[in-house]
Amino acid sequence: MRDGDILRGIRGATTVEHDTADEIYPATEELMAEILQRNGLDTRDIVSVFFTCTQDLVSAFPAVAARRLGLQDVPLICSQEIPVPGSLGMCIRVLLHAYVPRARAVRHIYLREAKSLRTDLVEADEAATPS
Repeated sequence: MRDGDILRGIRGATTVEHDTADEIYPATEELMAEILQRNGLDTRDIVSVFFTCTQDLVSAFPAVAARRLGLQDVPLICSQEIPVPGSLGMCIRVLLHAYVPRARAVRHIYLREAKSLRTDLVEADEAATPS
């Protein structure tokens, strides 16, 4: 943490097509890498990460993928998402807590089919991304 930083929550989600570790790990790594890159974060800025998976994903812990990205000293936890009928399946969600400069807006990242969860944030992020 640097002077002038504040603690912020950064959200994101992605989906996979099959319930396998071979899909869950790369999808989670992609999501986490995008969150870190688009928010200018270093692993030292991260306080904690909370992952959820829909009930149809039981083959792997997304936290293992985060560890593979270097989050060795960051508290990570995985949980099951509430099974709301009709909700998006095969989905991995994340809530990351990190210190960021007060003036920096955070960018919430939604990939693959998870873009449908927060079209407002996806559109705002795409508008903010230089072509």
